[in-house]
Amino acid sequence: MEGNFILLFLVLFPMAGAFVSYLIGRKNKEARNYFAAAVAIIEFLVMAYLFVTFQETTEFVWKEFCGRGMYLELDGFRVLYVLIAALMWMMTTIFSKEYFAHYRNRNRYYLFTLLTLGATVGVFLSADLFTTFIFFEIMSFTSYVWVAHDEKEASMRAAGTYLAVAVIGGLVMLMGLFLLYTQAGTLKINELYEACHGIQDKTMLYVAGGCILFGFAGMYPVHIWLPKAHPVAPAPASALLSGILTKSGVYGILIISAQIFLHDAVWGNAILGFGVITMFMGAFLAVFSIDLKRTLALSSMSQIGFILVGVGMQGLLGHHNALAVRGTLLHMVNHSLIKLVLFMVAGVVYMNLHKLDLNSIRGFGRKKFCLMGSFLMGALGIMGIPLWNGYVSKTLLHESIVEYIHLLHEEGVAVMNYKAVEWIFLLTGGLTIAYMIKLFVAIFIEKNDTNQEKFDAKKDYMSKASAFAIAGSAIILPILGFVPNVTMDRLADLGQEFMHGESPAHAVHYFSFVNLKGAIISLVIGLVVYFGVVRLLLMKKDETGRRVYINAWPEWLDLENAVYRPILLVFLPFIGAFVSRVFEQITDGFIALLAKTVYTPKMEEKQKSKKGQEFRKSIEKTSSRIRGSISYALLMYGIGMVIILVYVFK
Repeated sequence: MEGNFILLFLVLFPMAGAFVSYLIGRKNKEARNYFAAAVAIIEFLVMAYLFVTFQETTEFVWKEFCGRGMYLELDGFRVLYVLIAALMWMMTTIFSKEYFAHYRNRNRYYLFTLLTLGATVGVFLSADLFTTFIFFEIMSFTSYVWVAHDEKEASMRAAGTYLAVAVIGGLVMLMGLFLLYTQAGTLKINELYEACHGIQDKTMLYVAGGCILFGFAGMYPVHIWLPKAHPVAPAPASALLSGILTKSGVYGILIISAQIFLHDAVWGNAILGFGVITMFMGAFLAVFSIDLKRTLALSSMSQIGFILVGVGMQGLLGHHNALAVRGTLLHMVNHSLIKLVLFMVAGVVYMNLHKLDLNSIRGFGRKKFCLMGSFLMGALGIMGIPLWNGYVSKTLLHESIVEYIHLLHEEGVAVMNYKAVEWIFLLTGGLTIAYMIKLFVAIFIEKNDTNQEKFDAKKDYMSKASAFAIAGSAIILPILGFVPNVTMDRLADLGQEFMHGESPAHAVHYFSFVNLKGAIISLVIGLVVYFGVVRLLLMKKDETGRRVYINAWPEWLDLENAVYRPILLVFLPFIGAFVSRVFEQITDGFIALLAKTVYTPKMEEKQKSKKGQEFRKSIEKTSSRIRGSISYALLMYGIGMVIILVYVFK
């Protein structure tokens, strides 16, 4: 082992703390809570020190790790994102003390929360894709416990989906890494560009990149775990799943896009296409949702789409990608911080009411000014309202699309497709505004016809520690947005080198009319959708005459239940059984052919001799070997796959 051992400390310290907290928890629950919070706080303080004092890239190498070595690195991008991860874990762990006060299996939760912290830090510090893969898989399996925590039917079903996506994605990613290593001869991130740049025929590189993309992505069409896992997971875990674990997948996509396919228009168009679909579909479905955490989960899906649009634009803009690079990085940061706030607010609602349906929690937040103010900061941020952080990153992403359209105009190339991308971008921004207004109005403005007096009388709805975690996280959002040239531009300067980005030729005037125009268009669209669709079409009077929110989205239009489960549980097992039967028939036919040609009645006299008996035994042995190695193995494989899939999806 050699290099900066503090990088190894950042990975192993929370993992070691996880087991110590578990042992403490078996004796003293309260001491366990404080110890787990202390581990998260120490991790944050160490990262804050490294962030403040960061000057140059440092590395750590453990060559004997898992046969291929562990390679860690701390550069500008990594120091920024590990700091955000540590901040989120600190705040959610502080909040967890109150949130889990009446939960069971708390010891297990803290164990796997700290294990996941170490694995997530390992992902972001990884300096080669094998190290990334190892920690990404550890992170996927430890975070599975979050989704299954309640052990209710919905939780176990969502956890099964989460695990299935993790296992299948991991296997496909591993295959992609094998292909990439064959083509490039290395998996070290800093060496990938040079290794891949000179390859003329990129066919196998695209195949490898596609496999790795599949393993990392939380985008359409492998997004199905997102809207299922978040609503059932505990709120602190949902904040981490949405805010930081999804970014570990984006980190992998950035590696592929910025190192293997840097300035590659083909790859850029592919990522842009997936990003646009993911961005729009997440927001569109969120408008229909009437479950608080499900709406926020679909919002996360949509915001990942925004980030992927930025990644795609990087490939298309080539050397002119400064705005796209900075917009991508800053929207990752903004989404992490915003969802930290919004999911913790949702956690306060749930731990008081144990409900998430908008009609049931309606009016809970009235006169709760700390909770209302915190949610409002997050809502304004994700809506992209000027003076809040989300506006800055969305403006950069929008302007990168506009810049590419101008470049195509100058070259005399048709721009219709990219004009459509721009308008879908603005429309999705409008849908984001609509569903966030719906949440804010329902929880903090409207009155609950049956329980409003009870809600208003509830003054001790959260502890001071929880208020610190939520309000302390919320205040960051306007600070970043009010003075973006001082705050957000510096963060972009720090992290852009990872994506081979450069600073813009001139400072971006975020509040000029040209840049404000996109936000204004999205705001108008959002208000039209809210008043014209949500209030008119997605609300109706119930039997008592009250206007209630309805989810008009058809239940049968569920990609998981309509497509994936039938394919995995019916179609693939049928194909596997069919192939096994075919091989069985081929084997039987081959054996029958041997019996008629090699072993014939003329051999009966030879059977009586010792040599003949040995010959017959060799025929039987050959038959057994063929059956065992082909037909039987395939049949058992098919049966095994069916059992595994039924267990995972049951």
